[in-house]
Amino acid sequence: MPQKNVKKPKKENMDNKSFWPKWPGQKMFYVLMGIVLVYAIVYLAVIIQNNLKEFEYIGLADRERDTISIEGEGKAIGTPDIATVNAGMVTEAKTVLEAQDANTEKMNSLIAEFKKMGLDSGDIQTVDYSIWPKYEYKEGASNIVGYTVSQSVQIKIRDTAKISLVLAAAGQAGANQVSGVQFGIDDPDGLKEEARLEALVDAKQKAQDLAQALGVSLGKVVGFSEYTYSPTTKGYLEYDGLGGAGEAPQVETGSLEIDSNVTVIYEIY
Repeated sequence: MPQKNVKKPKKENMDNKSFWPKWPGQKMFYVLMGIVLVYAIVYLAVIIQNNLKEFEYIGLADRERDTISIEGEGKAIGTPDIATVNAGMVTEAKTVLEAQDANTEKMNSLIAEFKKMGLDSGDIQTVDYSIWPKYEYKEGASNIVGYTVSQSVQIKIRDTAKISLVLAAAGQAGANQVSGVQFGIDDPDGLKEEARLEALVDAKQKAQDLAQALGVSLGKVVGFSEYTYSPTTKGYLEYDGLGGAGEAPQVETGSLEIDSNVTVIYEIY
């Protein structure tokens, strides 16, 4: 049988399917590829250089600066606007229950008096409640003959004009423990800032004087630390008849000093 002519499929032109465009038609493509390649090489070179620099400094101490350290002091004085006082009761009885009942009645009456004066409940805080036995020593032996109950509250007085009235009320209510009259400033941040600025001015003046004496120039500040002390103060108190009489004690609030101590480190050259 005669063989039939079978048409062979035409060979695809691989050149037309190549990823890379031919130079005559795509010059801009090759130019852009060249630019990208150059940037990549430069970027890698910078990374390698930085890593080499870091490797060179591993284990080495930082370069020492020439510095001077100066201390400065500042003070600010304010008038106290709050006061705290402790007031309480101590009661003795033959049994714990009797001592507790009697002491609780007295303390509730005392706290009620404080609230009548306009003191807020949040400014009245119980700071101590104790029970302990009372012993009697006889013929080398000790026996419990009763119990003592003690309770005290701390009162924060935000109106200093009421301090003497609060103390008088404590006495009238039968409080047999009154102590710890202390004064403070409710928001001392303004005074602290005033003291800090004065301390910084003091430190800078000392640094300039020292630099001039040494024949050097001051540079930037490279270190700073601060210690601020704002104590509470005990006021002056005079009283007569605390514990029953109606005369209010005389109280002087005095003044409160806030101290700031700074240490400033200057670079010199």
